[in-house]
Amino acid sequence: MTNTETLQVTTPSEREIAMTRVFDAPRGLVFDAWTKPELLKRWLGVRNGWSLAVCEVDLGVGGAYRFVWRGPDGAEMGMGGVYREIVAPERLVSTEKFDDPWYPGEALDTIVLVEENGKTTATTTVLYESQEIRDAVLESGMARGVGESYDVLAELLASAGS
Repeated sequence: MTNTETLQVTTPSEREIAMTRVFDAPRGLVFDAWTKPELLKRWLGVRNGWSLAVCEVDLGVGGAYRFVWRGPDGAEMGMGGVYREIVAPERLVSTEKFDDPWYPGEALDTIVLVEENGKTTATTTVLYESQEIRDAVLESGMARGVGESYDVLAELLASAGS
């Protein structure tokens, strides 16, 4: 059973979605989970038979990343982007664009990690090109999928910390 109630989803502006979750892990480890392929493959979109079949990260400003998920039926979904800003271990800004776009244009993702008392609050804010796109993404069930992935991430962080 997943516990997606721990994911808070808000709309800070007419073009943004912000997703916040507290993880019981130090910020450096959470940052690594977002940037190291060997960790990303263990949690990002990995649920319901889906795996992260391609996970390439060139972690540097101007560097690119590429993710391709493979489903249990062999279907694939790919996306990628470019890192715009990296302040390890507290901030990561990158573009995102899907191979088969289910929304037009590209989005800008900003991940901010704040540690307090050994716990890290991760806030991912996604800026879309229009309010219509943001609203369509909200209606797509994206928050449920993110919540499920974050549940897997929480388990990964717990096992890494033990």
